Amino acid sequence: MEINKELIQKIAQNARLNLTEEEIKEFLPQLKEILEAFSTLDKLNTDKTKPSFQPIEIKNIYQDDIPELSLPQDIALSNTKHKKNGFFQGPKAL
Repeated sequence: MEINKELIQKIAQNARLNLTEEEIKEFLPQLKEILEAFSTLDKLNTDKTKPSFQPIEIKNIYQDDIPELSLPQDIALSNTKHKKNGFFQGPKAL
């Protein structure tokens, strides 16, 4: 693919950018350099490489949901003075 002024103008139009002639002249060598770097990567043999969608492997941080015995109600309510009928009592909501 040839990198030229028309290609940069087409890319700019697709991106809805209004580039001046000076900006196009500035971007032309930069775009060529970027695409040359990627063409170097195309030459690498990646047949035995797994695709990587994240830079760091994502692991599940959640633990298994195993049912366990909970505190008895009288022990859970033992440190509060705000209780009523065996439940915590909060402020009234209007």
